[in-house]
Amino acid sequence: MFDVEGFILVGGQSRRMGRDKSQLILGGQTLIERIAEKLSAFACSVSLVGARKDYPGFRNIPDIHPSWGALGGIHATLSTAKTEWVAIVGCDLPFVTHDLFTRFQSFAADAVDAVIPIQADGRPQPVCGLYRPATCLPEIEKLIAAGEHTPRALLGKVRTRYVEFHELKDLPGAEHFFFNVNTPEDFERARNLID
Repeated sequence: MFDVEGFILVGGQSRRMGRDKSQLILGGQTLIERIAEKLSAFACSVSLVGARKDYPGFRNIPDIHPSWGALGGIHATLSTAKTEWVAIVGCDLPFVTHDLFTRFQSFAADAVDAVIPIQADGRPQPVCGLYRPATCLPEIEKLIAAGEHTPRALLGKVRTRYVEFHELKDLPGAEHFFFNVNTPEDFERARNLID
């Protein structure tokens, strides 16, 4: 059995949105609820990382390095994990699916520390993937001590299996997996996608 906990990063400032992205309602659910529903079908538990308030039904993991961005959220996740792997998703990626994470799992071999997708535009998406805490945590602590803030720096320090988009595009909904809800315009587009 694949040993994995799920974590949703909710600690961002939501500056471009102007309000808490995690609580936006899409298809009758908050973004947190939508993502948690998909993760809970894959992971043994789902927790929030960096929430500013309590959300009923979810354990919240506080940031160890507040205001450190996504790398800080990943660090808090890895620091608290009890399983061999963790699944991490940013709260602004509402179209991830159980199938997506099951596909990631197929690439989580012994010689791999992180499984990270490459979006259709060719960019890696480090806040939607699998990480092995035992090997990633020591590296992320070195990066933070050196003042690094970008998650991509971690990917260059560990054995990362990049999953090219063509390896995902056969999955239902693949064209929207990495649709990022950052602005009110993005949110309106996301609402149109599910209407």
